[in-house]
Amino acid sequence: MRLWLNSYTSSVRLIPVVSWLTPAHVPERYLLKPSLRYCFQRLGWRPDIVTGDLGYIHGQTKREIREKWKVAIVTKMKSDMSIIPPFETAHCVTCPQGQPLQWIEYNQEEDLHWFAVRVADPLCNQCWQVSNCPQEFGYPPSHHETLLGLIPLSTLPAQRLIKQARSWIEPTQSFEKNLLGLNSHFLNSLRLAWILGLVADSVMLLRNLALFERPIERNPLQELLPKQPLLDLGL
Repeated sequence: MRLWLNSYTSSVRLIPVVSWLTPAHVPERYLLKPSLRYCFQRLGWRPDIVTGDLGYIHGQTKREIREKWKVAIVTKMKSDMSIIPPFETAHCVTCPQGQPLQWIEYNQEEDLHWFAVRVADPLCNQCWQVSNCPQEFGYPPSHHETLLGLIPLSTLPAQRLIKQARSWIEPTQSFEKNLLGLNSHFLNSLRLAWILGLVADSVMLLRNLALFERPIERNPLQELLPKQPLLDLGL
């Protein structure tokens, strides 16, 4: 589990919070719940949002985490998943007659996501049910844990998490491996790999602490380098 340091703007910083080293046959989806539990036990804190790979987290796991800890799990749709109403696509929610809807809020007391008509020129005036239509529709998160959950997949925050935050995970980890020279190591001992993993995490934590204490000098080619904006989800 890696924590996005949004306050550090010079580059993308993902610091290790919980790490596991397991035999190859252990599925990664088994590690999410114990990671959140361990995070709270040691730090007294849990992340409000976790974004992960689409193939590693089952719907039942997302539901248990949402109901028990109120943590939002945001992933893409897997290829074998079916789109169900009110979703027309993963990015578009519509009413039963096809009018696109906008997400308004999640009401925790009712445990409902509320969607409503918020376009400038809606199709409602041409709908035969307009006289009896509330133009607001509520759906529980359990309706579909991936499409809805605590953050509906159609919302801008969910899309930014998937496209902006999730896509940085592998490049960041590869950079750390190259920086520490881990790509040149092959370890066939789980105990030795665990020790090296702890050392690697410690080095990355100390390096990030040093970057906050003493920011790196400005690169003369800074203006030509790619820039990463703040991850403002608007929640």
